[in-house]
Amino acid sequence: MLLTSAALLWVWSDEVTLDDRFTTARKIVLFLFRPQRQFAGSYQAFTKLLQRWTDRLIECLKVALRERIRRDLPDCWLILGFIMFGVDGSRADLPRTRSHELAYSLLRHPRKSRKGRKLRKRLKKLKHKALSRKVTSPQLWLTTMFHVGSGLPWDWRIGPADSSERAHMLAMLSTLPPGALIAADAGFVGYEYLKAILDSGRQLLLRVGSNVRLLKKLGYYAHEQEKTVYLWPDRKASQQCPPLVLRLVIGDNGKHPIFLVTSVLSEKRLTDRQVVELYARRWGIELFYRSLKQTFQRRKLHSASAKNAELELQWSMVGLWAMGLYALWQLQKERLPSRRLSFAKVLRAFRRMMRDYLHPSEPGRSLCDQLRKAVIDSYHRQNKTSRDYPRKKQEAPPGPPRILTASAAQIQRAQALRFELSQKG
Repeated sequence: MLLTSAALLWVWSDEVTLDDRFTTARKIVLFLFRPQRQFAGSYQAFTKLLQRWTDRLIECLKVALRERIRRDLPDCWLILGFIMFGVDGSRADLPRTRSHELAYSLLRHPRKSRKGRKLRKRLKKLKHKALSRKVTSPQLWLTTMFHVGSGLPWDWRIGPADSSERAHMLAMLSTLPPGALIAADAGFVGYEYLKAILDSGRQLLLRVGSNVRLLKKLGYYAHEQEKTVYLWPDRKASQQCPPLVLRLVIGDNGKHPIFLVTSVLSEKRLTDRQVVELYARRWGIELFYRSLKQTFQRRKLHSASAKNAELELQWSMVGLWAMGLYALWQLQKERLPSRRLSFAKVLRAFRRMMRDYLHPSEPGRSLCDQLRKAVIDSYHRQNKTSRDYPRKKQEAPPGPPRILTASAAQIQRAQALRFELSQKG
């Protein structure tokens, strides 16, 4: 309990250095709990304790916080009858130290390895040394499974900057409730990954682009409707793997059409309009990353050691999750929706209480009182013409997927595979 409390206060603190944050956290822990034994007399001792216990403590906290979301935020649990989750990845910058470069820089790959050869070809094309230094700077990759209804994380995985976010997603799949709906962008396309989601009893909602080939009119493999499509790469077909049956929905985000596929085939269960609405709710994970990296100031971590950097990011995720959950519980008493929560005001409320822990709070200035007021303003900003200037990446929208009519050979193979599967069943 002491170590967990100190770690949370450590990441909540607004001191400049990690050492000063620990000093502040330790003072508050000693004041609150008055332990009989000496507790982590130095920052080095504190980090050694975290390295030993973080994995077990984080897993226990994840289980407890998930249960609190389910129990304390019942109004946020379902969206249109689905327990909906979004998944996406982001990078966190690291100081350029030898420890980080050996653990997380792309240059850690041997020259003769596939990734090493690919990286050096890319560096040769860069004209400026500053760009090559930016490409090889050490970074951590964070893939987050995000509970859309509450706007809070559910699980995450951390690795080097070249980690596979799709592999991270599969590692988190077992933590989701049965029947959950997973919404993801076009970066999570892949037959093996989508099949793993469907085989686990979960549903999917995915944006697709020009890098995806879909089939239609595959005969009597499934009960076909007008919007029925199949994901069935040639390589998987030759391996006798079954096609994935999906529904194609075309929406519009105001600028260009978006192409979505979902495993929920019945329009009575989920209409096209609701599919587009659910995918729009996935944007909440981008807002969470903004809160983590800008409001919580974790765009670049402070730890000089590779082991400590992962600890810093792990506890930062738990700290932000715990703050947000407690604040949402207070907002629910005021009957305010979760989307009104302001992480900036929540963070200021916690830090104000940490600075004044020795003094009794004034009437109406307790932590609960401040959290009930931690909502974004209702002012609607009309003019956003400057929001893309000057550093926002101007990415071209993904093109439409390639939709082909199944050939006679593909129809015959699908029917033979269906007959074989029915015989085994």
